[in-house]
Amino acid sequence: MEENIKFSFEDLKVYQKALDFVDCVYEIPKSELYNLTSQFKRASISIALNTAEGSGDTNAQFNRFLTIAKHSLQECVVCSTIAKRQNYISETQDKENRIKLSELSKMITSLQKYLKK
Repeated sequence: MEENIKFSFEDLKVYQKALDFVDCVYEIPKSELYNLTSQFKRASISIALNTAEGSGDTNAQFNRFLTIAKHSLQECVVCSTIAKRQNYISETQDKENRIKLSELSKMITSLQKYLKK
């Protein structure tokens, strides 16, 4: 009998949203410059990785990892802006990225406030 193995951080909505955002980043056209795509992908993945990595630790450590995730989120904002300015993505795609990043940012901030209680 095969059992699904699940880790506790996989239930965090902020983690699930971070993975959704990674999917969006991977939809950016492959024809644009490698460096920007690479950085954008690494930063988007870092949001999910740091959320997962910190979740099993103390509240203080989890908060530290969430701070790193927020820094990666800010990198994504800049990458999206550059991609839009270079016409690699549309104005609409940049706006959608910003909406998703804003939601993620609010979720991370709320989780950090909860951890500080």
